[in-house]
Amino acid sequence: MIRILDHDDFASNRSKIINVIDSQKSEHDIVRRPLRTFRYHALGLSAGLIVATSLTAAHAQTSPAQSCESLQGRTIARTQIGLPAGNPTIVSATTTTMPATMSGPEPTVAFCKLLGAIAPLDPNAPPIRFQINLPAQWNGRAVQYGGGGFNGVLITGLAPLRDAPLDLPPPVARGFMTYGTDSGHDNAKQKEIQEFALNDEALENFAHAAYKKVRDVAVEVARLHYGRAPEKLYFYGGSEGGREGLTMAQRYPADFDGIVSVVPVINWVGLQFSGARTGLTQMDGGWLNPAKVKLLHEAVLAACDASDGLKDGIVSRYETCAKVMSPKNLRCPDGKDTGDTCLSDAQINTVETVRTRFEFPFPLANGITSYPGWNYGGEDQVDGMTYWMTGPKPPQHPLPSTVAEQGRIWYYGSGMLRYFIARDPSKDPRDITPAAYKDQVLKISALMDSTNPDLSAFARRGGKLILKENMADLAQSPNAGVDYYKSVVAKMGQPEVDHFMRFYVTPGANHAGGGNGANGAPLARGVDLLATIDQWVLKNEPPSRLVQVAQETKAPFATIAARPMCRYPAWPQYKGSGDPKDADSFTCATE
Repeated sequence: MIRILDHDDFASNRSKIINVIDSQKSEHDIVRRPLRTFRYHALGLSAGLIVATSLTAAHAQTSPAQSCESLQGRTIARTQIGLPAGNPTIVSATTTTMPATMSGPEPTVAFCKLLGAIAPLDPNAPPIRFQINLPAQWNGRAVQYGGGGFNGVLITGLAPLRDAPLDLPPPVARGFMTYGTDSGHDNAKQKEIQEFALNDEALENFAHAAYKKVRDVAVEVARLHYGRAPEKLYFYGGSEGGREGLTMAQRYPADFDGIVSVVPVINWVGLQFSGARTGLTQMDGGWLNPAKVKLLHEAVLAACDASDGLKDGIVSRYETCAKVMSPKNLRCPDGKDTGDTCLSDAQINTVETVRTRFEFPFPLANGITSYPGWNYGGEDQVDGMTYWMTGPKPPQHPLPSTVAEQGRIWYYGSGMLRYFIARDPSKDPRDITPAAYKDQVLKISALMDSTNPDLSAFARRGGKLILKENMADLAQSPNAGVDYYKSVVAKMGQPEVDHFMRFYVTPGANHAGGGNGANGAPLARGVDLLATIDQWVLKNEPPSRLVQVAQETKAPFATIAARPMCRYPAWPQYKGSGDPKDADSFTCATE
């Protein structure tokens, strides 16, 4: 179901906006509180806003080639799409408004909201639904939103971007044309969210084709409405949407000028098999209840928290934590489960399994042979270990009727094995191994894994890429992003990579970007990566110092705290003095 955002959504309860689409979890920007550190953040935004303002003034569309309402019912020739597809049709076209700021319902900006679908070639395949938003005052650029999970929900392109500061309005309110898709299937019409994968066309659409098709349709729609194509196209996505962004750079390097990929599910097949392994490990006494997860988290903080110079509840030195943290220190007497104050041998095995690479018996696409383990940190967060890994109840097979009863990683991984690998929903996932289904594993890896390290075609045409990992992410291993970045450097060389790519990390942040900040305060997470990539593309000015902010959730969104967002392998180290809420009290350290 498509939900229309009204003024009250933006003004009175911003969390409703963030949750309209599960994949669009975000926060927002611009600094109000006069902490001296925030001048860096403000200056960076000002430069981006100056660029945006000047282009808007130069290219604002005042007399569209075709009005909004005249586009309703319009069929676009399939020849405008660079892949085999049915004809796209615009089923509705409506002029509407949205708040121009996050502070209240007025003033507003007008835009044309288009809903449409691309017909399938296979009559048994679902259509690809899309939404395109055309601002009346267009800045000449476009932003494609990525999806989340297994998709199957229409991405409207109206939600705040992932990790955006709280007071930063969505891109369409800033003059960007925006668009998104359900990737070619509808969860409301499926018994299980992976069911679409039984259809080859729907599977390929989810893997990569839908995003290319909708991109090409959006470009043609811009020509129809504005009389010209976008001057610059950006892709912005997180999680599954982050995978989609990297896929665009690898498969369709000429299509986007800038890509922001946050916590991307890069090694997709590896994640699903590793997630299923985590679930299976817990079925014979290895399950950790929420109290034991809290016990583990407290042990992690005791071992690793202070190593970054500040004891604040954030593990910033995530790579060295595993060298000093051992779950065996929590062992129950004789290794048997005697309560919530210790871990049994089976539970220790679960913790160690989560941190251990999943090894494949043969190379996947692009020579990948394993999926990396997870870091310590963030176990007891809302979006932490119980939510993703262990669940409120032990993993089950058959699965319960709702995902809330299980750890998501087992729920998603076991479903993937049945629908993508065995292609038999009745198959017991405990019997689905890489060795037994080698050919299908290789096929799915070639379709889904965005692990190709050769980005030379994307770089050669001037493309820019920002990759960001949250180092306490327990939905997908942030070390998959580390592996990928290292593979790109190995393939292309550090000087060339520095010319077009940046890799940032946020210690303590979970999959959605939030987390427990210093001493229980919200984690500093807000950063305007759209303005950052926009300025890099338009002015060829690479990002310098980026600062993430935590803000009050109500207008005027006062800044609570800030920290530098460091380029990997650096991490934010406290200097030993100064306000811990001030980013100038930290330096990006590598040792």
